[in-house]
Amino acid sequence: MGKRYYCDYCERSFADHAEGRKKHLNGVQHQRLRKQHYDRFRDAANILAEELPKKPCKRFGQTGQCDFGTACRFSHLTYDDIQRLRKQVDIDRFHRSNSLSSSLTGSALLNSWLTKRAERLATTKSSTSENPASALNWTLPNHLQSVPNLPVSVMPPSVLDFSEENVSTWG
Repeated sequence: MGKRYYCDYCERSFADHAEGRKKHLNGVQHQRLRKQHYDRFRDAANILAEELPKKPCKRFGQTGQCDFGTACRFSHLTYDDIQRLRKQVDIDRFHRSNSLSSSLTGSALLNSWLTKRAERLATTKSSTSENPASALNWTLPNHLQSVPNLPVSVMPPSVLDFSEENVSTWG
């Protein structure tokens, strides 16, 4: 038995060979289900741009359903739906414009943070260079202090462990 190809859109599997896969991918049902999948992720501006030029669907307006579904040439949106989409587009534009203006202030915030960080690092380097033992502040947790014969990997390092005299060669 050969390999099988599983289509996530159609939830169907078939023999995986070039001709069968090409036939499936060009099929009407696959195309419809693929479009339906990606339509769920469209933003309000795209939906509004596609639906505004369309005339309202008479059948959908009278009965509340249309046999053509998403393939209908006419719009299935009500006046309220269109107004809701317009508000959503305006909100999205407002947020985009605010994010652009806030990015300008963000660079000022970044610069102030960088200067504070540089000052903090400079003071830390000067204090550690004077007294290297002050930088080593490792202690054992309370529950491990009473345990005798701890392995070396668990014991806290000392200043001598970092001195340049005890450099061992690796490899």
